[in-house]
Amino acid sequence: QCGGRAHVGQLREEVVETTRDRLVFTAMRLFGEKGYLSTSVADILREAGANSGSLYHAFPTKQDLLLAVLDMYRMGIEPMLLAPAWAGVDDPIERVFALLAAYRQRLVDTDCLYGCPIGSVALELHEPDPPVRELLSVNFDGWVDHVEACLVAAGERLPADLDRRKLAVFVLTTMEGGVMQSRTHRTLEAFDASVEGLRDYVTRLEGAARAHTGEDP
Repeated sequence: QCGGRAHVGQLREEVVETTRDRLVFTAMRLFGEKGYLSTSVADILREAGANSGSLYHAFPTKQDLLLAVLDMYRMGIEPMLLAPAWAGVDDPIERVFALLAAYRQRLVDTDCLYGCPIGSVALELHEPDPPVRELLSVNFDGWVDHVEACLVAAGERLPADLDRRKLAVFVLTTMEGGVMQSRTHRTLEAFDASVEGLRDYVTRLEGAARAHTGEDP
């Protein structure tokens, strides 16, 4: 999941833009910058250079537009987030931390104003309608799927009885919690402390795996 003009732009280059696409990409950016509830339909129309007829033809309600944005995030996780974060990083465990480093960089670039768009919408909508909640869940699950795949690829470097899915969920929780606290305190301390704690835990897991196989540390 990602936000900001640069990351939305990366995905825009992947598609042939129509008025519908322009509306979705504009809403994606504005929801990320201002929040879903604080972004008006008039804001989206003005920034997209579209008229209300075009919007309501494609999206009868604002929620329909949100669903399209969430679906675009689901499809865009690789080009917008994973590919840039993992460029030149082959080690599967280091890929997990490279992904977290990408979020840290977004905090740096925005003076700790960045918020994970999926997490922000999930917090903003206290009781989201079922279709919205389902797509939020799909986005979170997709993120976890990719991290879990890294942990599976680590093979015997991690204990055989380790539940890699649960660890991947813990990584997501570390990221979301670190981002939220850093936004609140306007400092990277909470994010860095969270990642440092996760790194220590993973290092201990690797040590346990080596001890079990009788390898030298």
